[in-house]
Amino acid sequence: MISRTLALPPWMAAVVTLVASLALWTLLPDESLAQSIPEAGSDSPLEAHPGNASQQPAYDEVTFEGTGESSDALVIHAALDIPYALPLLEDFHRRHPRYTITYRNFSTLDVHQRFLDAPAEADVVISSAMPWQYLLVNEGHAQSIDTAITQRWPDTAKWRQELFAFTFEPIVMVVSRRLEQRLGPVDSRADLLGLLAEARSPLQGRLVTYDPTSSGAGYTYAIEESRLSPRYWDLVAALGKADTALVNTTGAMLEGLRQGRYDIAYNVLGSYARERIADDPELRLVIPDDYALVIRRLAFVPRQAPHAGAARRFIDYLLSADGQRVIAEAGELGALHPQLDGPGTATAMRRDYPDGLRPIPLSPGLLATLDELKRTALLARWQREFHDQPVDTRAIEQFSR
Repeated sequence: MISRTLALPPWMAAVVTLVASLALWTLLPDESLAQSIPEAGSDSPLEAHPGNASQQPAYDEVTFEGTGESSDALVIHAALDIPYALPLLEDFHRRHPRYTITYRNFSTLDVHQRFLDAPAEADVVISSAMPWQYLLVNEGHAQSIDTAITQRWPDTAKWRQELFAFTFEPIVMVVSRRLEQRLGPVDSRADLLGLLAEARSPLQGRLVTYDPTSSGAGYTYAIEESRLSPRYWDLVAALGKADTALVNTTGAMLEGLRQGRYDIAYNVLGSYARERIADDPELRLVIPDDYALVIRRLAFVPRQAPHAGAARRFIDYLLSADGQRVIAEAGELGALHPQLDGPGTATAMRRDYPDGLRPIPLSPGLLATLDELKRTALLARWQREFHDQPVDTRAIEQFSR
């Protein structure tokens, strides 16, 4: 019988949410939507509480209690907000109730730092920060997972049987429908540049995007776009002239759109945006016609994982048709399994956008993203183009640390 704890009462859930949000929001800014924790009233067999805010890095945590007198443990550290992870955790626990699962959600930079500080603490590490995950595995921190399921997993979605991609998440724009009613649809970067090129642009002060000097996600998207399109720097300059607001999370962008402060959010993590705007008829999610970057969540089992057997079983589940079907049905993250089709799958997205999707390759090229000289050079040019002024080297140095 599954052990269940009582759901948090509404007043307590509200306090937990506020404390966790404030603690996480003041950390290194990154793509985490860190304020998300499970909703009050859930019947899931879990306990929810924020990590100790006095210690760094902070996190949110849920626990699924195992059955039996000698249940096995499974500890997962991830940069994946708890509401998006819950369908997978619940289904895995239903199939394997003997495991006591502890799931901790960090920001992308913090989950990386937590691993460096305590490499024998987690059994599985998950993050969308592809360069940082690749770096850890390349430096020998991961175990090889050699099972029938991992052997069949596509070569383009794994590296050395040690690092596995399991989602397919386009980077998108979110556009105000009221703006489109006045000016026409905004379906591509060309459309956006056309509006920005007008002498008195209707978008002046009405756009928002990532600040790559202070957001890990923003920097990753900037370096990938600069490789994909020679017009990227024209767009950066146009965004700067339009007084585009710079923020550090998808959550801040979407909140500004909902409040009416912005009309377009550029380079939003689609997996989070889709759920956030589903009930807002005034906003439209746009996968740009010209190209859309696609990130993939990466998972590995640390070499010093304390419960390696449980970890291997969870990796197998993530890549299995059953686990991937849960991802597809939830709809936000995008299932990568090549045999699955229909809503919420990479197969369907590739069919709907045959030429525009550009997955960031899972290859040694990710290490170049973290090269100190290249990072400094890209951020210097970005600031020069966006601000049309001398480079603020302090911001570059702060991000480089």
